[in-house]
Amino acid sequence: MVAKRPSASAVADVLIVGSLNMDLVIRTPRLPRPGQTVAAPALETIPGGKGANQAVAAARLGGKVAMLGCVGDDAYGTALRDGLRREGVETSMVSVHAGAATGIACVTVADSAQNTIVIVAGANQLLTPAMIEAQHAAFERARVVVCQLESPPDAVECALKLGRRLGKTVILNPAPAIGPLPTPWLAACDYLIPNETEAALLTARAVDSPEAALDAAADLHAQGAKHVIVTLGARGIAYVDATTRLLMPAPSALAIDTTAAGDTFVGALATALAEGAAPNAAIQFGQAAAAVSVTRLGAQPSIPFRSEVGTLAMQAP
Repeated sequence: MVAKRPSASAVADVLIVGSLNMDLVIRTPRLPRPGQTVAAPALETIPGGKGANQAVAAARLGGKVAMLGCVGDDAYGTALRDGLRREGVETSMVSVHAGAATGIACVTVADSAQNTIVIVAGANQLLTPAMIEAQHAAFERARVVVCQLESPPDAVECALKLGRRLGKTVILNPAPAIGPLPTPWLAACDYLIPNETEAALLTARAVDSPEAALDAAADLHAQGAKHVIVTLGARGIAYVDATTRLLMPAPSALAIDTTAAGDTFVGALATALAEGAAPNAAIQFGQAAAAVSVTRLGAQPSIPFRSEVGTLAMQAP
């Protein structure tokens, strides 16, 4: 497979390293049980991928954002890059790979707002450490570097360590998690942001209550992550750092689709941190943005703009 060489890296405060997927979204009255068939009224094709979603969130919420990742030389890849550019995201570091299929995600959303997601990585699996190192200048210029786990582990590790080596604020959203992370990864993280399911996998402990989430966050902090935020959906977040252990309630919202709530939170947090917000203020801004997103359908279509979230949550605590 031959990739079209990206152009020179652009200046951005928030650099997102990660996945670009086209989401194939099915809405159903309820999620099917194993072996069960459930009828659905329609299928939608919506831009997604955790990396791209977080890039859109950061851009809509005021960040100057660049995306580093891979797509196939196909219609989905073209649509995803065009969509990011319309959002103001710099895409010169998105490589286009001939002969590869762009990643897709099959998303089922129930009327309860719960969802299931199955990912076919496609071109996302072609991101390499060499491609990361080739964008050294973009890492130098960024203030915040954001990664997820929908890219190959060696590429994620390279991005985390390069961000740490250059003194950037490094955020890892460990999704999808399959088990504990290597200790050097955790040591490279300024902010580790799992949900409760991911926190359970990372710590091999039950995370079935907000108090248990605090315990898991404390474990991950002890392993090296400087700030640990376990997102708990409507129950808010559990937060641990060197001096703090607290639960922060979520703003009330009438949820109809939670698909991109976590990505919205991460993108908002990254933007706030790039602007110099204190951790509590950045978290509050992320929570406010996520609360808006769950009231809308879709992944990227649900992500709010800065004017819809306001600036109150950005004030220092």
